[in-house]
Amino acid sequence: MSTAPNRRAVAVILLVPLVVTLALWTFAWPAARIAPRDLPVGVAGPASAAQQLEQRFEQRDGAFDVHRFDDEAAARTAIENRTVYGAVVVTPQGPHLLTASAASPVVSQLLREAVTASVPEDTPVRVTDVVAAPPGDPRGSVLGASMLPLALAGMAGGAVVTMMGLRGARAALTLVASAALVGVAVTAVTHSWLGAITGDWWTEAGALALTVLAIGSAVAGLAALFGPRGIGLGALLMVLLGNSFSGVSSAPHLLPEPVGAIGQWLPPGAGGSLLRSVAFFDGSAAGGAVLTLSLWTLFGLAAVLFARRAPTPAEPVEPTRELALTG
Repeated sequence: MSTAPNRRAVAVILLVPLVVTLALWTFAWPAARIAPRDLPVGVAGPASAAQQLEQRFEQRDGAFDVHRFDDEAAARTAIENRTVYGAVVVTPQGPHLLTASAASPVVSQLLREAVTASVPEDTPVRVTDVVAAPPGDPRGSVLGASMLPLALAGMAGGAVVTMMGLRGARAALTLVASAALVGVAVTAVTHSWLGAITGDWWTEAGALALTVLAIGSAVAGLAALFGPRGIGLGALLMVLLGNSFSGVSSAPHLLPEPVGAIGQWLPPGAGGSLLRSVAFFDGSAAGGAVLTLSLWTLFGLAAVLFARRAPTPAEPVEPTRELALTG
């Protein structure tokens, strides 16, 4: 009696708990360890008072990266440019906290709690949301939930192109066209229907399309290099690691190190940062995310165009190659 079926059964029994454990680790562990880590914040006001406030921030070792500004106007500009998540302006009436819930509602709430805890109980803390989250998504829930569908759309595009046996320019054009349609469709839902993003419509569609294209191209490129195993590797990078390490639902600076940095090197994290920039901050600080997505796209498309791989079961064997094999 052959032992091959028994071995396959044992492999499935062992593989399923391993995959579940890995998925639980990638999604649950970062969420359970959310805390500020070198979180960029600003301090502005008279030198002596601002220095005392800066020292209070720095007492939490490694939690905050404090930037000093001359006045409130400079602090507001830094928030709008995504240099800092928020700033505290020292005034004669008490601290004035400037936040940007559009950058991260979680960070805005964290800063409120931190500043309130650092002043005497009877001291009022005035709060101004410089770049507010839209009324259609005040808690950032829609934006946070959007990355998984985008990752799955990119995965599906790359896997389908591979399994249908599309090659070369035809495969590349299919990936580009499908990503463009996904970008338009998702923008129609999130911008026009839900009101969760409020920037320029076509710029948002382009950012979403680039994110999907980077994921789909990477998956198809890995499959072109490694065969069907490349699709599994793409799922690991883009869905398990990329989505859970993206920091879209909180902020990259709140995730454990080096998870936050790794997430921004992968398309879901870079795509989330790019979408925030174009949707709420007029494209400020979008350059790094665009570069990351472009590099993944170029890698994937280059592999699709130039890599030589064995045909999948859905593909016919090229006549010249078949003759060579039979000869």
